[in-house]
Amino acid sequence: MPRFAANLSMLYPEHPFLDRFAAAAADGFQAVEYMSPYDYSARQLKQRLDDNGLVQALFNAPPGNVGKGEKGIASLPGREAEFRIGFEQALEYAAVLGNDRIHVMAGQLSSEAERGRHHATYLENLDHAATQAAKVGVTVLLEPINTRDIPGFFLNHQHQAQAVCRELGKTNLKVQFDIYHCQIVEGDVATRLRRDIDGIGHIQIAGVPDRHEPDRLNEVNYPYLFELIDQLGYSGWIGCEYRPRGNTSEGLKWLRDWKARSIQSEA
Repeated sequence: MPRFAANLSMLYPEHPFLDRFAAAAADGFQAVEYMSPYDYSARQLKQRLDDNGLVQALFNAPPGNVGKGEKGIASLPGREAEFRIGFEQALEYAAVLGNDRIHVMAGQLSSEAERGRHHATYLENLDHAATQAAKVGVTVLLEPINTRDIPGFFLNHQHQAQAVCRELGKTNLKVQFDIYHCQIVEGDVATRLRRDIDGIGHIQIAGVPDRHEPDRLNEVNYPYLFELIDQLGYSGWIGCEYRPRGNTSEGLKWLRDWKARSIQSEA
């Protein structure tokens, strides 16, 4: 049965961030993920995990200057030293929090004419990150993101990400398959899951088109995809990275209903 992790960057906005751990545990989540841990000490976050019996599934490496709207720096020429320092910080946090997945955001193209330079920088930075991460048993994740949410993002399609992984040939470099982004850019999600499952290191979900609950009020048939993901043998966490329409706990009816149906079908 799929295992779901609460994305605390998006879920439980009705609570202060550090209180979201307890809220997630109260709703039955066993794992959490979030975009950035760096506003808090690793020990603070570890205490929240331990107090609530939670596993840390994932977080992002530092994405650059968020205040200026940066969405990652892994492909940005001239920022290699900053990337390496940031990734080292991410590994330090992972050593305390216990997660073995770190997502590295590619960043935005300055112009399409610069794609070649960005690609070369991306490969160099990912090679470095995967090499360092392998020493401590960590997998590096790269994620295609749709062009509607982040115009100009360097990586948009699943086949692009899989090609980068093959080009580098690192066994601890995998794709973060976000069904929300894939549906918007490509569609045909089930076919892509079947094709790429061996190269997928993490899965995330949200309703389409509005990034709300992955329930019946969206265009994706999530119960079907959950069964498929199970059939394909995926054993990792599925991150619930969506914006609740209202109260997070009330909005989790989709998850409670799906679990109830799954238990009945197994009985």
